[in-house]
Amino acid sequence: MNQDTICALATAQGVGAIGVIRVSGPQTIDVVQKIFKGKNLHQQPSHTIHFGTIRDDQNLIVDEVLISLFKAPTSYTREDTIEISCHGSDYIIQKILKLLLKNGARLANPGEFTQRAFLNGQLDLAQAEAVADLIASDSEASHQTAINQIRGGFSKQIAQLRESLIHFASLIELELDFGEEDVEFADRDDLRQLIHRIQSVLVPLIDSFEMGNVIKNGVPTVIVGKPNAGKSTLLNRLLNEEKAIVSDIAGTTRDVIEDELFIEGIRFRLIDTAGLRKTNDTIEAIGVERTLQQMEKASMIIYLFDASEISLKEIEEQIQSFNAPYVLVGNKQDKLSVNQKQEFEKAYPAIIWISASENQNIESLQKTLVQKVKTKEIKAGDTVVTNLRHYQHLLQTSESLNHVLEGLSNSITGDFLAQDIRFALHHLGEITGQITTDDLLANIFSKFCIGK
Repeated sequence: MNQDTICALATAQGVGAIGVIRVSGPQTIDVVQKIFKGKNLHQQPSHTIHFGTIRDDQNLIVDEVLISLFKAPTSYTREDTIEISCHGSDYIIQKILKLLLKNGARLANPGEFTQRAFLNGQLDLAQAEAVADLIASDSEASHQTAINQIRGGFSKQIAQLRESLIHFASLIELELDFGEEDVEFADRDDLRQLIHRIQSVLVPLIDSFEMGNVIKNGVPTVIVGKPNAGKSTLLNRLLNEEKAIVSDIAGTTRDVIEDELFIEGIRFRLIDTAGLRKTNDTIEAIGVERTLQQMEKASMIIYLFDASEISLKEIEEQIQSFNAPYVLVGNKQDKLSVNQKQEFEKAYPAIIWISASENQNIESLQKTLVQKVKTKEIKAGDTVVTNLRHYQHLLQTSESLNHVLEGLSNSITGDFLAQDIRFALHHLGEITGQITTDDLLANIFSKFCIGK
Protein backbone atom coordinates (compact mmCIF):
# COMPACT_ATOMS: atom_id res chain seq x y z
CA MET A 1 0.00 0.00 0.00
CA ASN A 2 2.94 2.34 0.57
CA GLN A 3 3.58 2.27 -3.20
CA ASP A 4 0.10 3.60 -3.90
CA THR A 5 -0.47 7.22 -4.81
CA ILE A 6 -3.01 8.65 -2.34
CA CYS A 7 -5.20 11.73 -2.30
CA ALA A 8 -7.53 13.47 0.14
CA LEU A 9 -9.04 16.81 1.02
CA ALA A 10 -6.62 18.47 3.46
CA THR A 11 -8.87 21.38 4.45
CA ALA A 12 -12.08 21.12 6.45
CA GLN A 13 -15.24 19.74 4.88
CA GLY A 14 -17.87 22.27 3.83
CA VAL A 15 -18.08 25.30 1.57
CA GLY A 16 -15.22 27.79 1.93
CA ALA A 17 -13.13 30.22 -0.04
CA ILE A 18 -10.61 27.55 -1.02
CA GLY A 19 -10.09 23.84 -0.65
CA VAL A 20 -6.72 22.09 -0.67
CA ILE A 21 -6.43 18.57 -2.04
CA ARG A 22 -3.24 16.71 -1.15
CA VAL A 23 -1.71 14.02 -3.38
CA SER A 24 1.33 11.92 -2.44
CA GLY A 25 3.10 8.86 -3.79
CA PRO A 26 5.39 7.66 -6.58
CA GLN A 27 2.90 8.45 -9.38
CA THR A 28 1.78 11.83 -8.02
CA ILE A 29 3.12 14.00 -10.83
CA ASP A 30 1.89 11.60 -13.55
CA VAL A 31 -1.61 11.47 -12.05
CA VAL A 32 -1.97 15.23 -11.61
CA GLN A 33 -0.43 16.06 -14.97
CA LYS A 34 -3.19 14.04 -16.70
CA ILE A 35 -5.84 16.47 -15.44
CA PHE A 36 -3.80 19.69 -15.17
CA LYS A 37 -3.55 22.13 -18.07
CA GLY A 38 -0.53 24.35 -17.52
CA LYS A 39 3.21 23.85 -17.23
CA ASN A 40 4.77 20.41 -17.49
CA LEU A 41 5.13 19.56 -13.81
CA HIS A 42 7.84 16.97 -14.49
CA GLN A 43 10.12 19.77 -15.68
CA GLN A 44 9.50 22.13 -12.75
CA PRO A 45 11.70 22.36 -9.66
CA SER A 46 10.51 21.39 -6.22
CA HIS A 47 8.84 23.92 -3.93
CA THR A 48 7.24 25.89 -6.76
CA ILE A 49 3.65 27.00 -7.40
CA HIS A 50 1.98 26.88 -10.81
CA PHE A 51 -1.28 28.35 -12.10
CA GLY A 52 -3.47 26.40 -14.49
CA THR A 53 -6.79 24.62 -14.92
CA ILE A 54 -8.14 21.21 -14.02
CA ARG A 55 -9.85 19.58 -17.00
CA ASP A 56 -12.27 16.65 -17.15
CA ASP A 57 -12.38 13.83 -19.72
CA GLN A 58 -14.07 16.10 -22.27
CA ASN A 59 -11.37 18.75 -21.72
CA LEU A 60 -13.92 20.98 -20.00
CA ILE A 61 -12.59 23.29 -17.29
CA VAL A 62 -13.50 22.16 -13.78
CA ASP A 63 -11.67 24.97 -11.97
CA GLU A 64 -8.73 27.33 -12.07
CA VAL A 65 -6.18 26.13 -9.52
CA LEU A 66 -2.75 26.62 -8.01
CA ILE A 67 -0.47 23.58 -7.95
CA SER A 68 2.10 23.46 -5.12
CA LEU A 69 4.85 21.02 -6.11
CA PHE A 70 7.12 19.22 -3.63
CA LYS A 71 9.46 16.62 -5.08
CA ALA A 72 10.91 13.70 -3.11
CA PRO A 73 12.63 13.64 -0.72
CA THR A 74 12.00 17.27 0.29
CA SER A 75 8.32 16.95 1.15
CA TYR A 76 6.27 16.17 4.25
CA THR A 77 6.00 12.49 3.28
CA ARG A 78 9.42 12.34 1.54
CA GLU A 79 7.49 11.31 -1.56
CA ASP A 80 6.48 13.39 -4.58
CA THR A 81 3.65 15.51 -3.20
CA ILE A 82 1.27 18.00 -4.79
CA GLU A 83 -1.29 20.23 -3.13
CA ILE A 84 -4.08 21.46 -5.40
CA SER A 85 -5.61 24.74 -4.19
CA CYS A 86 -9.04 25.09 -5.75
CA HIS A 87 -12.23 26.99 -4.98
CA GLY A 88 -14.01 25.63 -1.92
CA SER A 89 -17.14 24.32 -3.64
CA ASP A 90 -18.12 20.81 -2.56
CA TYR A 91 -18.94 20.03 -6.19
CA ILE A 92 -15.51 21.17 -7.44
CA ILE A 93 -13.65 19.30 -4.70
CA GLN A 94 -15.52 16.06 -5.32
CA LYS A 95 -15.07 16.42 -9.08
CA ILE A 96 -11.29 16.83 -8.74
CA LEU A 97 -11.03 13.90 -6.33
CA LYS A 98 -12.98 11.69 -8.74
CA LEU A 99 -10.65 12.67 -11.58
CA LEU A 100 -7.61 11.82 -9.44
CA LEU A 101 -9.08 8.43 -8.55
CA LYS A 102 -9.91 7.74 -12.19
CA ASN A 103 -6.32 8.47 -13.21
CA GLY A 104 -4.55 6.18 -10.76
CA ALA A 105 -4.76 7.54 -7.22
CA ARG A 106 -6.77 6.15 -4.31
CA LEU A 107 -8.33 7.85 -1.31
CA ALA A 108 -6.00 8.17 1.68
CA ASN A 109 -6.76 6.43 4.96
CA PRO A 110 -6.94 8.46 8.19
CA GLY A 111 -3.46 9.73 9.05
CA GLU A 112 -1.85 8.06 6.06
CA PHE A 113 0.17 11.11 4.97
CA THR A 114 1.73 11.40 8.43
CA GLN A 115 2.16 7.62 8.63
CA ARG A 116 4.19 7.75 5.43
CA ALA A 117 6.25 10.61 6.89
CA PHE A 118 7.03 8.30 9.82
CA LEU A 119 7.74 5.21 7.69
CA ASN A 120 10.00 7.24 5.40
CA GLY A 121 12.00 8.66 8.30
CA GLN A 122 10.74 12.24 8.20
CA LEU A 123 9.33 12.00 11.73
CA ASP A 124 9.69 9.53 14.55
CA LEU A 125 6.57 8.14 16.18
CA ALA A 126 6.51 10.61 19.07
CA GLN A 127 6.74 13.50 16.63
CA ALA A 128 4.02 11.99 14.43
CA GLU A 129 1.67 11.70 17.42
CA ALA A 130 2.43 15.32 18.28
CA VAL A 131 1.06 16.32 14.85
CA ALA A 132 -2.38 15.14 15.96
CA ASP A 133 -1.95 16.99 19.26
CA LEU A 134 -1.04 20.17 17.39
CA ILE A 135 -4.15 19.93 15.21
CA ALA A 136 -6.29 19.40 18.32
CA SER A 137 -4.56 22.11 20.39
CA ASP A 138 -7.01 24.68 21.69
CA SER A 139 -4.88 26.65 24.13
CA GLU A 140 -1.49 28.33 24.28
CA ALA A 141 -0.13 25.63 26.58
CA SER A 142 -1.30 22.67 24.46
CA HIS A 143 -0.05 24.38 21.30
CA GLN A 144 3.42 25.07 22.76
CA THR A 145 3.75 21.54 24.13
CA ALA A 146 2.85 19.99 20.76
CA ILE A 147 5.22 22.32 18.88
CA ASN A 148 8.08 21.35 21.19
CA GLN A 149 7.43 17.64 20.59
CA ILE A 150 7.13 18.04 16.80
CA ARG A 151 10.49 19.82 16.79
CA GLY A 152 11.96 16.78 18.47
CA GLY A 153 12.60 18.00 22.02
CA PHE A 154 11.12 14.90 23.64
CA SER A 155 12.49 12.54 20.99
CA LYS A 156 16.06 13.83 21.43
CA GLN A 157 15.94 13.14 25.16
CA ILE A 158 14.68 9.60 24.58
CA ALA A 159 17.26 8.96 21.85
CA GLN A 160 20.12 10.12 24.10
CA LEU A 161 18.97 7.86 26.93
CA ARG A 162 18.66 4.90 24.60
CA GLU A 163 22.04 5.48 22.95
CA SER A 164 23.91 5.60 26.25
CA LEU A 165 22.17 2.42 27.42
CA ILE A 166 22.87 0.57 24.16
CA HIS A 167 26.61 1.00 24.75
CA PHE A 168 26.48 -0.89 28.04
CA ALA A 169 24.03 -3.44 26.67
CA SER A 170 26.49 -4.32 23.91
CA LEU A 171 29.34 -4.76 26.43
CA ILE A 172 27.24 -7.08 28.60
CA GLU A 173 26.15 -9.05 25.54
CA LEU A 174 29.83 -9.36 24.66
CA GLU A 175 30.51 -10.80 28.10
CA LEU A 176 27.93 -13.50 27.43
CA ASP A 177 29.89 -14.55 24.34
CA PHE A 178 32.92 -15.11 26.58
CA GLY A 179 30.96 -16.66 29.44
CA GLU A 180 33.37 -19.54 29.99
CA GLU A 181 36.32 -17.18 30.42
CA ASP A 182 34.75 -15.12 33.24
CA VAL A 183 35.60 -11.71 31.77
CA GLU A 184 33.89 -8.40 32.55
CA PHE A 185 33.76 -5.77 29.79
CA ALA A 186 31.04 -3.57 31.36
CA ASP A 187 32.22 -1.82 34.51
CA ARG A 188 29.41 -2.33 37.05
CA ASP A 189 30.04 0.95 38.87
CA ASP A 190 29.88 2.88 35.60
CA LEU A 191 26.64 1.06 34.71
CA ARG A 192 25.14 1.95 38.10
CA GLN A 193 26.06 5.62 37.65
CA LEU A 194 24.61 5.62 34.14
CA ILE A 195 21.30 4.22 35.34
CA HIS A 196 21.10 6.84 38.09
CA ARG A 197 21.69 9.54 35.45
CA ILE A 198 18.98 8.06 33.20
CA GLN A 199 16.55 7.86 36.12
CA SER A 200 17.27 11.51 36.92
CA VAL A 201 15.90 12.32 33.45
CA LEU A 202 13.06 9.77 33.47
CA VAL A 203 11.57 10.80 36.82
CA PRO A 204 10.86 14.46 35.83
CA LEU A 205 9.39 13.25 32.53
CA ILE A 206 7.11 10.80 34.36
CA ASP A 207 6.14 13.45 36.91
CA SER A 208 5.31 15.92 34.11
CA PHE A 209 2.48 13.69 32.86
CA GLU A 210 0.04 15.01 35.45
CA MET A 211 0.54 18.54 34.14
CA GLY A 212 0.68 17.27 30.55
CA ASN A 213 -2.72 15.65 30.98
CA VAL A 214 -4.08 18.98 32.25
CA ILE A 215 -2.62 20.82 29.26
CA LYS A 216 -3.97 18.31 26.75
CA ASN A 217 -7.37 17.41 28.20
CA GLY A 218 -8.19 20.32 30.49
CA VAL A 219 -9.12 20.37 34.17
CA PRO A 220 -12.57 18.94 35.06
CA THR A 221 -13.68 21.55 37.60
CA VAL A 222 -16.95 21.01 39.46
CA ILE A 223 -18.81 23.87 41.15
CA VAL A 224 -20.61 22.47 44.19
CA GLY A 225 -22.45 23.86 47.18
CA LYS A 226 -25.83 24.06 48.82
CA PRO A 227 -28.89 25.18 46.81
CA ASN A 228 -29.05 28.93 46.20
CA ALA A 229 -25.37 29.46 47.02
CA GLY A 230 -24.95 31.16 43.63
CA LYS A 231 -23.31 28.35 41.64
CA SER A 232 -25.11 29.11 38.37
CA THR A 233 -24.44 32.85 38.75
CA LEU A 234 -20.75 32.10 39.29
CA LEU A 235 -20.66 29.87 36.19
CA ASN A 236 -22.20 32.68 34.14
CA ARG A 237 -19.67 35.20 35.50
CA LEU A 238 -16.70 32.95 34.75
CA LEU A 239 -17.93 32.26 31.23
CA ASN A 240 -19.10 35.85 30.73
CA GLU A 241 -22.40 34.63 29.29
CA GLU A 242 -25.81 33.54 30.54
CA LYS A 243 -25.17 29.81 30.28
CA ALA A 244 -27.19 28.65 33.29
CA ILE A 245 -30.65 29.66 34.48
CA VAL A 246 -30.46 31.82 37.60
CA SER A 247 -33.35 31.97 40.07
CA ASP A 248 -33.98 32.73 43.73
CA ILE A 249 -35.84 29.43 43.92
CA ALA A 250 -33.65 26.78 45.57
CA GLY A 251 -33.02 23.70 43.42
CA THR A 252 -33.33 25.43 40.04
CA THR A 253 -30.33 23.54 38.64
CA ARG A 254 -31.32 19.89 38.40
CA ASP A 255 -28.87 18.62 35.80
CA VAL A 256 -25.20 19.00 34.98
CA ILE A 257 -24.25 22.04 32.87
CA GLU A 258 -20.80 22.06 31.26
CA ASP A 259 -18.68 24.58 29.37
CA GLU A 260 -15.03 25.47 28.90
CA LEU A 261 -13.01 28.40 30.19
CA PHE A 262 -9.42 29.26 29.23
CA ILE A 263 -7.32 31.01 31.86
CA GLU A 264 -3.67 31.80 31.06
CA GLY A 265 -3.61 29.10 28.39
CA ILE A 266 -5.11 26.36 30.58
CA ARG A 267 -8.49 24.85 29.75
CA PHE A 268 -10.89 24.42 32.65
CA ARG A 269 -13.93 22.24 31.96
CA LEU A 270 -16.43 23.93 34.27
CA ILE A 271 -19.33 21.83 35.53
CA ASP A 272 -22.30 23.43 37.31
CA THR A 273 -24.26 20.99 39.42
CA ALA A 274 -27.42 20.61 41.46
CA GLY A 275 -27.25 21.89 45.05
CA LEU A 276 -26.16 19.42 47.72
CA ARG A 277 -29.08 18.66 50.03
CA LYS A 278 -31.51 15.92 50.95
CA THR A 279 -34.69 16.16 48.93
CA ASN A 280 -37.91 14.27 48.34
CA ASP A 281 -38.20 15.66 44.83
CA THR A 282 -37.41 12.73 42.50
CA ILE A 283 -35.93 14.86 39.71
CA GLU A 284 -33.84 16.98 42.04
CA ALA A 285 -32.60 13.83 43.80
CA ILE A 286 -31.31 12.54 40.46
CA GLY A 287 -29.53 15.87 39.99
CA VAL A 288 -27.90 15.57 43.43
CA GLU A 289 -26.74 12.05 42.59
CA ARG A 290 -25.17 13.34 39.38
CA THR A 291 -23.42 16.04 41.40
CA LEU A 292 -21.83 13.37 43.57
CA GLN A 293 -20.76 11.44 40.47
CA GLN A 294 -19.12 14.54 38.98
CA MET A 295 -17.29 15.18 42.25
CA GLU A 296 -15.83 11.68 42.06
CA LYS A 297 -14.42 12.37 38.58
CA ALA A 298 -13.32 15.98 39.20
CA SER A 299 -9.71 17.12 39.17
CA MET A 300 -10.70 20.25 41.07
CA ILE A 301 -13.69 21.36 43.12
CA ILE A 302 -14.94 24.89 43.64
CA TYR A 303 -16.92 24.77 46.88
CA LEU A 304 -19.19 27.81 46.86
CA PHE A 305 -21.07 28.80 49.98
CA ASP A 306 -23.29 31.63 51.13
CA ALA A 307 -21.54 32.61 54.37
CA SER A 308 -24.74 34.12 55.75
CA GLU A 309 -26.54 30.79 55.38
CA ILE A 310 -23.94 28.21 56.47
CA SER A 311 -21.92 27.32 59.54
CA LEU A 312 -18.26 26.41 59.83
CA LYS A 313 -19.33 22.93 60.92
CA GLU A 314 -21.32 22.43 57.70
CA ILE A 315 -18.34 23.49 55.60
CA GLU A 316 -16.11 21.04 57.48
CA GLU A 317 -18.56 18.20 56.88
CA GLN A 318 -18.71 18.94 53.16
CA ILE A 319 -14.99 19.26 52.45
CA GLN A 320 -14.20 16.02 54.29
CA SER A 321 -15.89 14.15 51.43
CA PHE A 322 -13.77 15.80 48.69
CA ASN A 323 -11.17 13.58 47.00
CA ALA A 324 -9.72 16.31 44.76
CA PRO A 325 -8.02 19.67 45.35
CA TYR A 326 -10.60 22.29 46.23
CA VAL A 327 -11.02 26.06 46.42
CA LEU A 328 -13.24 27.53 49.14
CA VAL A 329 -15.24 30.44 47.76
CA GLY A 330 -17.46 32.59 49.98
CA ASN A 331 -20.25 34.23 47.99
CA LYS A 332 -22.44 37.21 48.83
CA GLN A 333 -19.64 38.81 50.80
CA ASP A 334 -21.59 42.07 50.95
CA LYS A 335 -23.94 40.43 53.49
CA LEU A 336 -21.15 39.87 56.04
CA SER A 337 -19.53 42.16 58.55
CA VAL A 338 -15.76 42.39 58.90
CA ASN A 339 -15.90 40.36 62.13
CA GLN A 340 -17.93 37.60 60.46
CA LYS A 341 -15.41 37.37 57.62
CA GLN A 342 -12.54 37.17 60.07
CA GLU A 343 -14.24 34.30 61.87
CA PHE A 344 -14.35 32.27 58.64
CA GLU A 345 -10.81 33.26 57.68
CA LYS A 346 -9.50 32.15 61.04
CA ALA A 347 -10.73 28.62 60.33
CA TYR A 348 -9.97 28.70 56.57
CA PRO A 349 -7.31 31.30 55.66
CA ALA A 350 -7.44 30.38 51.95
CA ILE A 351 -11.08 31.47 51.49
CA ILE A 352 -11.71 33.65 48.45
CA TRP A 353 -14.51 36.17 48.93
CA ILE A 354 -16.64 37.09 45.93
CA SER A 355 -19.97 38.53 45.00
CA ALA A 356 -21.09 36.57 41.94
CA SER A 357 -24.15 38.75 41.33
CA GLU A 358 -22.03 41.94 41.47
CA ASN A 359 -19.11 40.36 39.56
CA GLN A 360 -16.69 41.15 42.38
CA ASN A 361 -13.29 39.46 42.83
CA ILE A 362 -13.88 36.91 40.03
CA GLU A 363 -10.35 37.56 38.71
CA SER A 364 -8.87 36.55 42.07
CA LEU A 365 -10.71 33.23 41.82
CA GLN A 366 -9.38 32.67 38.29
CA LYS A 367 -5.79 33.28 39.44
CA THR A 368 -6.26 30.81 42.28
CA LEU A 369 -7.53 28.15 39.87
CA VAL A 370 -4.40 28.54 37.75
CA GLN A 371 -2.14 28.34 40.82
CA LYS A 372 -3.90 25.15 41.93
CA VAL A 373 -2.84 23.31 38.79
CA LYS A 374 0.76 24.52 39.22
CA THR A 375 1.12 25.86 35.68
CA LYS A 376 3.90 28.17 36.81
CA GLU A 377 6.19 25.15 37.18
CA ILE A 378 6.26 24.64 33.42
CA LYS A 379 8.72 26.89 31.61
CA ALA A 380 8.97 27.61 27.91
CA GLY A 381 10.88 24.82 26.19
CA ASP A 382 10.31 22.29 28.98
CA THR A 383 9.54 18.77 27.85
CA VAL A 384 6.10 17.76 29.08
CA VAL A 385 4.67 14.26 28.57
CA THR A 386 1.06 14.50 27.37
CA ASN A 387 0.62 11.08 25.79
CA LEU A 388 -0.61 8.17 27.92
CA ARG A 389 1.26 5.65 25.73
CA HIS A 390 4.54 7.50 26.31
CA TYR A 391 3.85 7.72 30.03
CA GLN A 392 3.26 3.98 30.32
CA HIS A 393 6.48 3.13 28.46
CA LEU A 394 8.46 5.59 30.60
CA LEU A 395 7.13 3.88 33.72
CA GLN A 396 8.05 0.46 32.34
CA THR A 397 11.53 1.72 31.40
CA SER A 398 12.06 3.05 34.90
CA GLU A 399 10.86 -0.24 36.39
CA SER A 400 13.28 -2.24 34.22
CA LEU A 401 16.18 0.01 35.22
CA ASN A 402 15.28 -0.43 38.88
CA HIS A 403 15.54 -4.18 38.32
CA VAL A 404 19.02 -3.63 36.88
CA LEU A 405 20.03 -1.68 40.01
CA GLU A 406 18.65 -4.46 42.21
CA GLY A 407 20.58 -6.99 40.17
CA LEU A 408 23.79 -5.01 40.54
CA SER A 409 23.28 -4.83 44.30
CA ASN A 410 22.79 -8.61 44.41
CA SER A 411 25.69 -9.32 42.02
CA ILE A 412 23.52 -11.28 39.58
CA THR A 413 25.00 -12.67 36.39
CA GLY A 414 25.28 -10.72 33.15
CA ASP A 415 22.53 -12.64 31.35
CA PHE A 416 19.91 -11.39 33.82
CA LEU A 417 21.28 -7.84 33.68
CA ALA A 418 21.18 -7.99 29.88
CA GLN A 419 17.54 -9.08 29.94
CA ASP A 420 16.42 -6.12 32.07
CA ILE A 421 18.46 -3.70 29.96
CA ARG A 422 16.82 -5.14 26.82
CA PHE A 423 13.38 -4.48 28.37
CA ALA A 424 14.36 -0.86 29.09
CA LEU A 425 15.65 -0.40 25.53
CA HIS A 426 12.49 -1.98 24.15
CA HIS A 427 10.19 0.45 25.97
CA LEU A 428 12.27 3.49 25.00
CA GLY A 429 12.20 2.27 21.40
CA GLU A 430 8.41 1.89 21.52
CA ILE A 431 8.07 5.61 22.31
CA THR A 432 9.92 6.87 19.24
CA GLY A 433 8.90 4.04 16.91
CA GLN A 434 12.24 2.25 16.62
CA ILE A 435 10.21 -0.75 17.77
CA THR A 436 6.66 -0.94 16.37
CA THR A 437 3.90 -3.32 15.40
CA ASP A 438 1.33 -2.97 12.66
CA ASP A 439 -1.46 -2.94 15.26
CA LEU A 440 0.19 -0.08 17.13
CA LEU A 441 0.57 2.02 13.98
CA ALA A 442 -2.99 1.28 12.89
CA ASN A 443 -4.31 2.35 16.28
CA ILE A 444 -2.29 5.60 16.34
CA PHE A 445 -2.90 6.83 12.82
CA SER A 446 -6.57 5.81 12.65
CA LYS A 447 -7.26 8.69 15.08
CA PHE A 448 -5.92 11.31 12.63
CA CYS A 449 -8.07 13.26 10.20
CA ILE A 450 -8.00 11.83 6.67
CA GLY A 451 -6.16 14.76 5.03
CA LYS A 452 -3.26 14.50 7.50
